[in-house]
Amino acid sequence: MASATSGPGRCVNKGGLGRRQTLARVRVAVRLRPFMDGETEAKEPSCVRAVDSCSLEVANWRKYQETLKYQFDAFYGEKSTQQEVYIGSVQPILRHLLEGQNASVLAYGPTGAGKTHTMLGSPEQPGVIPRALMDLLQLAREESAEGRPWDISVSMSYLEIYQEKVLDLLDPASGDLVIREDCRGNILIPGLTQKPITTFSDFEQHFLPASRNRVVGATRLNQRSSRSHAVLLVKLDQRERLTPFRQREGKLYLIDLAGSEDNRRTGNQGIRLKESGAINSSLFVLGKVVDALNQGLPRIPYRDSKLTRLLQDSLGGSAHSILIANIAPERRFYQDTISALNFTARSREVINRPFTNESLQPHALAPVKLPQKELPGPSEAKKAKGPEEESSRSPESPAAPASASEKLSLLQKLSNMDPAMLENLLRMERLLGSQGSQGAPLLNTPKRERMVLIKTVEEKNLEIERLKMKQKELEAKVLAQEALDPREKENTPTILQPRSSCSGTVAKPLKKAVVMPLQQIQKQAESSNKIHLLKKGHKRKLEPSQESEAVEKGEDYWEVQISPELLANGRKKLLNLLNEGSARDLRCLQLIGQKKAQLIVGWRELHGPFREVEDLEKVEGISRKLVDSFLKANLLSLAASQQSDPS
Repeated sequence: MASATSGPGRCVNKGGLGRRQTLARVRVAVRLRPFMDGETEAKEPSCVRAVDSCSLEVANWRKYQETLKYQFDAFYGEKSTQQEVYIGSVQPILRHLLEGQNASVLAYGPTGAGKTHTMLGSPEQPGVIPRALMDLLQLAREESAEGRPWDISVSMSYLEIYQEKVLDLLDPASGDLVIREDCRGNILIPGLTQKPITTFSDFEQHFLPASRNRVVGATRLNQRSSRSHAVLLVKLDQRERLTPFRQREGKLYLIDLAGSEDNRRTGNQGIRLKESGAINSSLFVLGKVVDALNQGLPRIPYRDSKLTRLLQDSLGGSAHSILIANIAPERRFYQDTISALNFTARSREVINRPFTNESLQPHALAPVKLPQKELPGPSEAKKAKGPEEESSRSPESPAAPASASEKLSLLQKLSNMDPAMLENLLRMERLLGSQGSQGAPLLNTPKRERMVLIKTVEEKNLEIERLKMKQKELEAKVLAQEALDPREKENTPTILQPRSSCSGTVAKPLKKAVVMPLQQIQKQAESSNKIHLLKKGHKRKLEPSQESEAVEKGEDYWEVQISPELLANGRKKLLNLLNEGSARDLRCLQLIGQKKAQLIVGWRELHGPFREVEDLEKVEGISRKLVDSFLKANLLSLAASQQSDPS
């Protein structure tokens, strides 16, 4: 079953306490509700007859002389009271909660059979839930009274499964909750509200408003039909006041299942039909789970429905379970009655394995406290340590004098700590004190991680020293280079050579990178008149108004300008290539691919050679904008090739 939790479930029983498992069969009781009105009872007899307190027989609706006999753990006739049902079937399992075990009570049956009445009852005839809570709170008060060994606290959670959604009835705004399972197989619902209760008034204060949040609706068979499965979880936490300080946790699940419905008789439509489909589907999966458990199948389909996921402890799990099947006496409910009794008979064969959920309290696992007089001195603590801890001690840490343990320190006030741990903390404090304010805060670091951290710090310090030495060498080289003659330095190119990996090999020098002033480049350009010039302009296109403003403000901007001679030669060379070049030659040009090269060759064969480069826009698929981009890209490349190869 599910339990409220706000964090991950504990997966280890502290202190080594094991689970004491026992075998317990699911106990089954059947309750027959009376006729809804006296007129029906007078017209037709009941189709269900009691044989004894544990057996019943159902008359065949076709042949009234034939009957089907069933035997269960208890049978309550139509004149049975709420108290008889509770005392006979539910009250005996409450004692298991004080032993740290789980228990569950399920009300099963078709719609209109009296399940909610059995679980809740009325103010005059309280049902299973209010009676169980009264007795459980009374047991908790008696067992946790002064002088008793256990301190018991009780808490409750209340949820419903509506159309395969897990909803918190104590906090409806929380939305659909998820179902989790920890490593020990416990079913958990993170975020489920959990309310502590000490008296029955506290229980009513939370339960009654939450019950009004449950979804109910009217059908032809029931004016207040439950449209969801409701689960009330009551948890008992027990803590032992004396040694060995054990703690136990017992859970009680009180489940009111929604009834299976025949939509032909209930007249469900719209949302009621959808609700009925979800209810019948979950109950069908519940039957599959019972069949799989009885057949011993390797896979139990708990996960096929939210309902069976929550009932995982109650059926084949770790709870003492009691199933109360509610049936109707009318003949028109014959098929529903037979179906409910068959399911109940199969459930009676399911075997659960309850265990005592017991562990030690966290403070019981703390080290034994020693008085101040019995604390060993530094020499005794050193003897108690193993060789591994002694070798891990830093060689640079100075030995602490005997008077150091007498200094006022926050660590020395922890007299109730383990002596070996206290000595380690004092030694670390002395080490940090010797390192000054630059010492690393290592008190909270584990031993192995602390040694790795110290080693990493030492390696970083050595790396910093190497970088400092390298920086000094580079600064010395720069100063020696600045001492050269300025003219020689200007004409001497900067050569970048990689540092050789081995002392015996010499790396090849990289290409020389010559840096020349802009004025010298412009002079060479004016004298040669063959290379492109850098002229003041703007990097991006400007509107005419923005361009004038930029000129008025005197802003500096740059653009590329090529001499007219280079442009003319580039155009001539480009035109010759367009008229004489093959498709392969044309693909070497910028922005010309395989398809455009074939189009150019085909146009040239049909219309003759190009008169000028701008005639490219006559070719199909080449626009004027593409021609401009083509000229800019190829003229620059051709000009550069002419500059590098004047011939």
